[in-house]
Amino acid sequence: MTTDTTQPDNPAWTDDDLSENPHENADKATRVQKMFSAIAPSYDLNNRVHSMGRDQAWRRAAVKMAGLQPGDDVVDVACGTGDLSVAFQEALWRNAQCGTVIGIDFTYEMLTVAKSKIPEDWIDGEGDCDLTYFQGDAMNLPLPDACCDVVSIAFGIRNVADPGKAMAEFYRVLRPGGRLIVLEFSLPKNPLLLAGYNVYFKHIMPRTATLIAGDKSGAYKYLPKSVNTFIDREGMRAMMTDSGFTKLKHKALTFGIAVCYRGVKQ
Repeated sequence: MTTDTTQPDNPAWTDDDLSENPHENADKATRVQKMFSAIAPSYDLNNRVHSMGRDQAWRRAAVKMAGLQPGDDVVDVACGTGDLSVAFQEALWRNAQCGTVIGIDFTYEMLTVAKSKIPEDWIDGEGDCDLTYFQGDAMNLPLPDACCDVVSIAFGIRNVADPGKAMAEFYRVLRPGGRLIVLEFSLPKNPLLLAGYNVYFKHIMPRTATLIAGDKSGAYKYLPKSVNTFIDREGMRAMMTDSGFTKLKHKALTFGIAVCYRGVKQ
């Protein structure tokens, strides 16, 4: 399936849409897909600029927290432009571990960027690679039961229409002992840091990111609103527990701007 990559005449998110909680919008999935289709070409640049280069460090922390073992098969959900998928594959090879990585995303245009990043020397003579990408929905993964050892989702669970349903899917596809890694934005606990963060995140970043992307979809107005109205750290842990995950732990990154969560399927 392909989607028109031109900027939408009607935005995915308007100011009126975002005056309420965007997570309660009945057609959130359609809007999110439309939004990411529009910003895919500039997505990586905006990530680097507006995280001040920390986004890649956060992904490395997520890979480390996964505790990769020889032969592990990884499924990276909402993989976007593939940065975390690549980080997992590099980690497996760096430690001389066999294993595969599958990246799955809802948006065709994001996967196009991800596939373009696969180095030629990763592909064998028959055109196969240990890293592959598929289009799919986090709430209905195109995978069999108990097929992988790690499921990851970086900055994506917040964009799913029903996060609880996605969590159930993550549990379904993991093998016993498999690990779920969730990397997501959070709000700093320190009041002074939180005040500065909100000025940047709500007022500066939406303007500069929109300018870089030439965006008309409303993506960078949605971003701060979606973070501020999403579940907090306790809510995330509760959702993981309710889905059956145990041995939960989490690690705050960069003063709590991002948090990496880990749960285990028994």
